[in-house]
Amino acid sequence: MKERISVWEGEGGSVSETSGEAMTGTVNQIEIRTQVNAEFDRVITALEAAATKQSGQDRMDTQTVIAIVEEKRTEVMEHQQAGYFIHDWQELRDQVRQLIMKDDRYKAIKTGKVQL
Repeated sequence: MKERISVWEGEGGSVSETSGEAMTGTVNQIEIRTQVNAEFDRVITALEAAATKQSGQDRMDTQTVIAIVEEKRTEVMEHQQAGYFIHDWQELRDQVRQLIMKDDRYKAIKTGKVQL
């Protein structure tokens, strides 16, 4: 199996997104990583669509959230062990949203919008 993957990667079937280290795990386990990346894309697309309908501070806040999502994607995708993705990302529910909500910049945006 490793040989077939190696041949596939050597033919351009896989583009390394990291420092050249190969991810470990079975092909099915590694597929979860692709799905996680697609989930980040989905969230960013939704936020970008929302930003086109906004102006002023709301648009700037949405752009900040998009930057947060991109940063979180980078942090998540740096993981090379398939077990991390299986344990933390196999069930794609609201993990990206939870990552955003834990970010201090997002909390500051939400706090700034609270009116007493």
